[in-house]
Amino acid sequence: MLVVILALIWGTSFILIKKGLVVFASDEVGALRMVIACAALLPFAIQNLPKVEPSRWKFLLGTGLLGNFFPAFLFAIAETRLASGLAGVLNSLTALFTLLAGALLFGQSITWLRMLGIAIGIAGTAILIFSGNGNADLDNMYYGLYIVLATIFYGISANIIKHRLQGMKAIAVSSLALLTVGPVALLYLLTTDFVYKLQHVPGAWEALLYIALLAVFSTAIALILFNRLIQISTTLFASSTTYLIPVVALMWGVLDGETIHVWHYAGMLVILLGVFIVNRAR
Repeated sequence: MLVVILALIWGTSFILIKKGLVVFASDEVGALRMVIACAALLPFAIQNLPKVEPSRWKFLLGTGLLGNFFPAFLFAIAETRLASGLAGVLNSLTALFTLLAGALLFGQSITWLRMLGIAIGIAGTAILIFSGNGNADLDNMYYGLYIVLATIFYGISANIIKHRLQGMKAIAVSSLALLTVGPVALLYLLTTDFVYKLQHVPGAWEALLYIALLAVFSTAIALILFNRLIQISTTLFASSTTYLIPVVALMWGVLDGETIHVWHYAGMLVILLGVFIVNRAR
């Protein structure tokens, strides 16, 4: 059930980013997302502050940066040039990089069949990113690499939570991780034009509402659910929400008038085949 709920919440996040970008710049969307999410969980962060062992803070900062801060900006930048549905498809790489990060950084075993699955997933990514119908698509394709980088960060963060923050409550991990990056995001936000836009740009408050929904549901609440899922299962199973996220993301994209080409669907199927092999292989 947690997997389905997470897939629905995260699958919707890409269209919410797109709606926020109608008015706000990508860096403003990323910073607002972090500030609002941090504020939403601030009472829980304050409550859990005295309970944190000093040695845990570097890992909380790590998951705050890699699992939240950097991806919030990277996805927003990518969606300035990529359809939200395609962003959701590329997010499927999280499962592959979770396994790879576990093997390279945390000593987890990895079989040749799982390596094959990772290779297939990367091939699917190449198909999706480099398939296009003209110069406009060619100009945009490299923006998919921002999402690839974000999913690498997600994979490392998931392993940090599983292997270095085990034993902490999910809500403590989520709120404290956001606390490590929220103030930085706020300071950065104050250097942008977001206040001016709220006062003078038509539709700014509506765009802010979309970002607030993104921050509260797709970041704060989803982060708690995901961290809980990691703690009660494996990192690979937790990241398997990426099976369903592309379906939800593509559905919202099509409803919003986005055009998805045949090669994009082909790339998605190849990526999901790689994820399937990685999850099934032993």
